[in-house]
Amino acid sequence: MLKRLACLALCASAPLHAAQPPDPARLQQLANDRYWIAIGHYETGKLGGWRSYVDDERFFLAQDGAHHPDRELRATLDALYAPASLGDKHAQCVFPARARWLKEQLQLTGLPQPDCQAYQRWYQDVSPDSAVLVFPAAYLNSPSSMFGHTLLRIDQAAAKRDETSLLSYAINFGAYVEGSDNSILYAWKGLMGGYPGLFAMVPYQEKLSEYRSLENRDLWEYQLNLTPEETGRMVEHVWELKQIRFDYFFFDENCSYRLLELLQVARPSLDLTSQFALTAIPTDTVKAVKQAGLVESTRYRPSRERELLARAEPLDGAEQQQVLALSADTARLQAPEFTALPRDRQALVQDAAFRLERYRATGQERDPARAKRSFELLRAINRNPPPALDIERPGLPENGHQSRTWQLGVGTREDRAFAEYGLRMAYHDLNDNAYGFPLGAQIEILQLKLRQYEGNDWQVQRLDLATIRSLTPRNELLQPWSWQVAGGLERVPGKHADEVLVSHVNGGAGGTWELADGLLGFALGTVRVEHHNDFAQFIAPAAGFNTGVLWRNGLGNLSLEAKGDYFTNGEVRRSLSLNQQWEVSRDLGIRLSATREFSQLASAQNEVMLELKWYNY
Repeated sequence: MLKRLACLALCASAPLHAAQPPDPARLQQLANDRYWIAIGHYETGKLGGWRSYVDDERFFLAQDGAHHPDRELRATLDALYAPASLGDKHAQCVFPARARWLKEQLQLTGLPQPDCQAYQRWYQDVSPDSAVLVFPAAYLNSPSSMFGHTLLRIDQAAAKRDETSLLSYAINFGAYVEGSDNSILYAWKGLMGGYPGLFAMVPYQEKLSEYRSLENRDLWEYQLNLTPEETGRMVEHVWELKQIRFDYFFFDENCSYRLLELLQVARPSLDLTSQFALTAIPTDTVKAVKQAGLVESTRYRPSRERELLARAEPLDGAEQQQVLALSADTARLQAPEFTALPRDRQALVQDAAFRLERYRATGQERDPARAKRSFELLRAINRNPPPALDIERPGLPENGHQSRTWQLGVGTREDRAFAEYGLRMAYHDLNDNAYGFPLGAQIEILQLKLRQYEGNDWQVQRLDLATIRSLTPRNELLQPWSWQVAGGLERVPGKHADEVLVSHVNGGAGGTWELADGLLGFALGTVRVEHHNDFAQFIAPAAGFNTGVLWRNGLGNLSLEAKGDYFTNGEVRRSLSLNQQWEVSRDLGIRLSATREFSQLASAQNEVMLELKWYNY
């Protein structure tokens, strides 16, 4: 509709517009300008030419504007001369960033003056002055958040002075999900681009509550050195993207990649996206923003869960039991066993109980009884306040190792020597350098390992599509489940004294406990489904176990694991493995691994390997 109205208006105003036609060479130069390419979200096509990431015809005024920046520029220029009576539907109102830039570059005068009330009210409400990149840390229990997330907070001029950043707005890009897809379907459609992606401007306080409370994620806020003019330029472009659809892919065209594009709109001299041709992991994009010199300062906001655990840390076992008792019944504030505690210990216990109640209430419907308990605990805290909570800031997530990993190993399996070559696209396992990562978290996506045995005998050793493990320790106050899931191809013992490549899916659940500082013990029950050429059934199920310890030591991380799978066809497969990584540097590690495997189909096998791991994006 806008295109047709613009054409009619162009005919009506042809004498005015044609009085000083722009130089075609100048228009072509502008069509190739970095800013025009940025606000059109163009990239060079695989076979040459251009293509826009925008997957929505409403964004383009030219019929083939998605592939021709020059034609889109000319169509936009023409639309600027449409009658002012179009009001909010005028191109100057719908595309304020394009209109402002073309006016400046071509020194346009005598343009119609539409009344862009909707845009002006919105822009004045946001009132952009500065910007903050926000990184909610990884959250393994949500497929869309297991790598972390990024968004931009837009602050008003008084936000720093008055500390009113909670009243700011946030620019968020995410997958638009209709209905209630389960986690597996959500992950699959996210990998395959099955969801559209949309920009949204939302109150920052809502996002803060969502990430810190609902998902219990730490937040990192990176103050950017964008000027008010640059911040405003970015915000006016966000208006142009309202309800405009993009393709959305978890690993590349995701929240982080789209925000990098916005920063390039704010400051066109930046080149942030070209380095993310294959994947755009949020932590890597934060590194790119920091390396570009955009970050002025960093602020850490711990999650509610971390605050609760920090408050409970100095409490002994009996005092933690008091926390549980008070959170269940505030009448116990008068119980002899509580009043007998010193006042400073009472303050810690009742504050921990209040935090536990608020933690449990997260995401739940309002419970009057719980609200009453919380109020009574808050009154007790006001009478006997605890000391300020001092939480040690964890390692900066962007200072962790790089996401992609190249692997080179040498070893022996029984009496056969081999070399092993590997590539993992993303991004962390239990033995990798844990700086910037929670101990006990593992997310591996697309890992390939090839082996070359003596005699130039090559074989695929494994192809992991995904391996995710969450070993979160349980304690007196919180009882999270530990879980794992994996799928792909791997070598297992076969009937003829040789390894067989099988396809499999497996998972498990159980518990993890902190045995000492930096030492976790875990035990999980597991299930496995496998296709094995030496089995009579096409698909063979198994039940089993996976138990072990994970120790953060002076060299790096050590894991000792025992696994067992008991198949319904009588096959029993067990293994014992030891892995110790030596952290040479942040992005370089040496890993020693030793494994002993037992199977009903073959004799026990021993394997030892020394592996060099290079973390490189």
